Amino acid sequence: MLKEHMAPPAVRFFLLVTSGVLWLGIGLTGFSVAHWVLYIPSSFLLMAAITGICPGLIFSKMLFRTKN
Repeated sequence: MLKEHMAPPAVRFFLLVTSGVLWLGIGLTGFSVAHWVLYIPSSFLLMAAITGICPGLIFSKMLFRTKN
């Protein structure tokens, strides 16, 4: 069950790059100046890139389920 929800390497790399851009933006803006809401997606994207378990991918697969 968990294996089918693992993100492939290309998706994990995309998540890592996207998270890196967000963290770079937060850092360039200033960690004390950036709003706390920006930390939520950047942390989730980084966690998904590291573990390969992406809640957004799981939700989209459930939403757009195809018949085999």
